[in-house]
Amino acid sequence: MLKQYYPYAYADSVFAIDYQKIYDKGYRGILFDIDNTLVHHGDDSTPEIDALFQSIQKTGLRTLLLTNNDEERVKRFIKNIDTLYICDADKPDPKGYIKATEILGVKKEEVLMIGDQIFTDILGANKSGIASILVKFIKLDSEMRIGKRRYLEYLILEFWKHNRKYYKRLGNICREGTSHGRMKKKERRLFCEISPFTYFISREKEKWKRHIKDFLSRETFANTRQKEKLENIVSSYSCELIKKGDGIDPVLQHNKARNIRLASARINGIIIRPGEVFSFWKTVGKTTKRKGYRDGRIISGDKLMPGLGGGLCNLGNTIHLLVLHSPLTVIESHEHSDALAPEHGERVPFSSGTSVSYNYIDFRFKNNTDQDVQIFVWCKNGKLYGELRSRKEFPQRYEIVEENHHFHKEGDKFFRISKIYRNIIEKTSGEVIEKQLIRDNHSEVMYDYNLIPADLIR
Repeated sequence: MLKQYYPYAYADSVFAIDYQKIYDKGYRGILFDIDNTLVHHGDDSTPEIDALFQSIQKTGLRTLLLTNNDEERVKRFIKNIDTLYICDADKPDPKGYIKATEILGVKKEEVLMIGDQIFTDILGANKSGIASILVKFIKLDSEMRIGKRRYLEYLILEFWKHNRKYYKRLGNICREGTSHGRMKKKERRLFCEISPFTYFISREKEKWKRHIKDFLSRETFANTRQKEKLENIVSSYSCELIKKGDGIDPVLQHNKARNIRLASARINGIIIRPGEVFSFWKTVGKTTKRKGYRDGRIISGDKLMPGLGGGLCNLGNTIHLLVLHSPLTVIESHEHSDALAPEHGERVPFSSGTSVSYNYIDFRFKNNTDQDVQIFVWCKNGKLYGELRSRKEFPQRYEIVEENHHFHKEGDKFFRISKIYRNIIEKTSGEVIEKQLIRDNHSEVMYDYNLIPADLIR
């Protein structure tokens, strides 16, 4: 069943293919898809593509664009390219493929289809008895999502790679030093790094591991809420909800604010009794569109990008700060860069850097004290506020201090460097009774390097 979707070969791009090898194997015609094969969807041709067609034709290969686009799009694309074309081809219908062989004046055994889609380009070629090369589809860095069919294509491609009968039927058709579907041992990546599909599988595996671990855990998770506030304020914190500046998308910032309001409503008033554990994700739950969450700014693969529920790291960090200013015990926390945006005004250590992602990247703390504590978080007038409350005062107070704060260039990147400590101070005497290192900071700067204060670069 799957064999009708299997290509004859795979290449990273149309530039990775050695067209002289194709000619030497007896092929005389090349059919090309346009969108996401030669250029990104809807784009005009580039000088590199124009030159590629000239070099292909010098080998003796004839070229033809086989596309489902209309004629206006095709003529715009080929203004600097001398090539045949068929528009409105209705791929994967074989009729267009057969018509292409007739126009080129070659047998179908002498034609090769090159495209980026298994369910159109490759399926149509296989139905027509024509060999094919699948190339990695062109995707802009700003594009965060791909269609569901792409995930199916990744799965089919993995099956193809393990089918000896159909894998690499054309042999090695790529230029030296380029990828042709199999990686050398020394270049092997983690399973989650192979493709978006394998990343999705790995992420789902981690989620289920967390569910199972929590089910088997003997910990008692806090789940009681009350509107009435406990009497004593242990710690409080506030920060700007909306960040502004060059390169910061205001839409994502406003979506972040919405996401934080929704999540805060799930947390507000929660009571953590002695011995209980607070879990950010067990309290907030899964972020979905159905619940009203929108795309905010997230970090994925060391890049800032839109993502559903983005911005909740801001909320997680606020709660983390409340807990650090108390005797409660942090039992799980994760870090990302705390140099996501330039500071406006005085530097506040630990104002960001706590990472949360449903549900396996969690923030958790345990109440090892002898009294109940309570969390309130809310948004008002463009700010995020947080309070940690208890029934009575604790005998110590806590402060966060930062030492040796500066920026340092490593290669072509800048990093924020510092050491962040928590001082535990006896209230009666004012004495620091313990100094704890809570972060040995080495954070990649994620904003314009020109905004780094020159006096802090060392």
